[in-house]
Amino acid sequence: PLPTQEDLARLRCRLQRVKALAQLAQLPSVPAAATTDLRSHLDQARQLELRIREKKAGSRATPGARPSGDTKATAPAAEAGGKPPAYQRFHTLAQDLPPGLTLPYKFKVLAEMFRSVDTIAGMLFNRAETITLAKVKQGVQDMMRRQFEERHMGQIKAVYPTSYRLRQEKNIPTFGSGVKKSDYQLTLEPVLGEEEKVDGRPHLSASRLLERRKEFNRNLVNIVKQHHKAFLAALSPPMVVPEEKLTRWHPRFNVDDVPDISPAELPQAPQEDRLTTAQEVLSTARGMLTPKMEKALANLALRTAEASAGEPVVSKAPSPASTSSALKGVSQALLERIRAKEAQKLQALMMRDPRQEERLAMLGRLPAMARILRNVFVAEKKQALTMEVTCARMAESYDAQMPPGEMEKHLRLFAELLPDWVGIHAIRTDTYIKLDKGKDLGLVMERLTKAAKEAEAL
Repeated sequence: PLPTQEDLARLRCRLQRVKALAQLAQLPSVPAAATTDLRSHLDQARQLELRIREKKAGSRATPGARPSGDTKATAPAAEAGGKPPAYQRFHTLAQDLPPGLTLPYKFKVLAEMFRSVDTIAGMLFNRAETITLAKVKQGVQDMMRRQFEERHMGQIKAVYPTSYRLRQEKNIPTFGSGVKKSDYQLTLEPVLGEEEKVDGRPHLSASRLLERRKEFNRNLVNIVKQHHKAFLAALSPPMVVPEEKLTRWHPRFNVDDVPDISPAELPQAPQEDRLTTAQEVLSTARGMLTPKMEKALANLALRTAEASAGEPVVSKAPSPASTSSALKGVSQALLERIRAKEAQKLQALMMRDPRQEERLAMLGRLPAMARILRNVFVAEKKQALTMEVTCARMAESYDAQMPPGEMEKHLRLFAELLPDWVGIHAIRTDTYIKLDKGKDLGLVMERLTKAAKEAEAL
């Protein structure tokens, strides 16, 4: 049969496509120089984008910004005998917390290890499963991405002696872990009270885990307090601050200089079993090892392992500086009075209530906020604004990021200190802020500065 008009149109369309593909195939290739040029432009654009992102991230960061997490878990450790990394030495400066009884970086890592150990041990204990150090070690390393060794368990035992009951046991199912069933293994058992039972069996609940974690942190703080006490006693003149009233460390006391905790002595397997195991390895491997390794195994079979726990080294206070040449001729009695006054101020600073510290920080922000508050009312051209609108306008204009709830606290402090300038009125379901725009802003700033100095002197 002859082709129809539709068949001819379909053939023409296919022929046009074939011609178009043939023309594309004949296009000249891109020169190598042009490709290199394009790649260099692309690299420049990527570098520029990276710099812009870093600049934005730096502009958003504040001195008290909370770190997103412990990103230094995989960072290289400090070299032997050298300084620890900067993120360890200065980590306290990056905490989003008021100045207070902060812990050294290594103590915080140990506290996190205890939390991980307690979490894993709690799950195994509640399943009536024997808790071995090998199981806990693997779980802690998976959770923290950090090495967890037997010495860390010894440090936990030294900080919180009543947290676990440790024993060397054998005939524990290993399920192909490479450890013989007849070998001794270090086992952990959480120490619980008689009242913590479910169906007649001890149970490690979530609330008890939280209590144990708080107790561990309190013990860590008490250890630092002992070093701080020795530091104060070595000052000139010596200082004595009651531990129950201490709210912050001495400004010259560096918590990261506190020495590490000496591990407590852990239970060891019976000596005869350790010797038998080493001798079994030696007899099995004899002829398969080098003479040097056989000699080392033979020495291990005859040697007994002993662990000793030393006393923690008390951190040294800086020696009092000798009188400089600029102070020569100054009365020694005057110098003593100045030092005593300075020590009194530092002692008051270390015992200052955290709530008072928060109020002082708010008072320090008020002078800058006063100018912004007046500009808001001038721009709105109103005698009164709702609390919600005022907080939103203030938060937009203030140089530091602050949630509306915190901004409202500052506005209420304005009304407390300057009731003739700022008034707060609750009308029905809304709260309104009224401002006297005719009052001299300079006098307002003077009164706020005076209030801050009086609070500082308390």
